[in-house]
Amino acid sequence: MTSHVPNEARVIPLRPRAERPEARPAASRPTASPVPPERRPPTVREPLWRDLVGDVLRRERLEQERTLKEVAEAARISMPYLSEVERGRKEASSEVLAAAAGALGLGLGDLLARAQGELVRLTSRHTGAGAGRGTPGTRFDGMCLAA
Repeated sequence: MTSHVPNEARVIPLRPRAERPEARPAASRPTASPVPPERRPPTVREPLWRDLVGDVLRRERLEQERTLKEVAEAARISMPYLSEVERGRKEASSEVLAAAAGALGLGLGDLLARAQGELVRLTSRHTGAGAGRGTPGTRFDGMCLAA
């Protein structure tokens, strides 16, 4: 007995398809923004934590002139996984980060403090020193991690 069920997968989009503007009636089209584009604040993409941590790990490994294989073996994690962490492709657990940091002679706190310093450096470029934290010109020196 043969089945006549089509060989197609049912795809459920995660986001609705963008509607073409010409397909909507003129009354439902968005009107011009009240703020002209030249007066809007620039949109700055916040750096991702995994990118910052990966950059710190890679920079430290290269400063020590060590290969990815050497560090991965010392940390007892796979070389491809360490590579993905360094490139910011994987969100590593605290155990993996501690192992990678330890293989480089760093503590987990050292790794996170360096990543936090990089975050402050990158974001202060766009917002100005102390912007949004306390009084103008004050430096925020805390770190908060959420899972």
